[in-house]
Amino acid sequence: MKKYLFKRGKDKEERCHCHRHCGSCGGVYFLGFIGALIFYLQAGEGLLGVLKALVWPVFIVMKLLGL
Repeated sequence: MKKYLFKRGKDKEERCHCHRHCGSCGGVYFLGFIGALIFYLQAGEGLLGVLKALVWPVFIVMKLLGL
């Protein structure tokens, strides 16, 4: 087992490779939020639609798992 989880040095690019695409994931979530917001507001759900748009991934996972 390594003594230190994060080392300082020249290999910074090697340590941070798993965090390079986090911005794009946030962008995809934001586009999904906007799409869900438009969908729920057009369905006439108002404030409840805004709340549903914030947690839309929960609805997708529940649908996929058949819950």
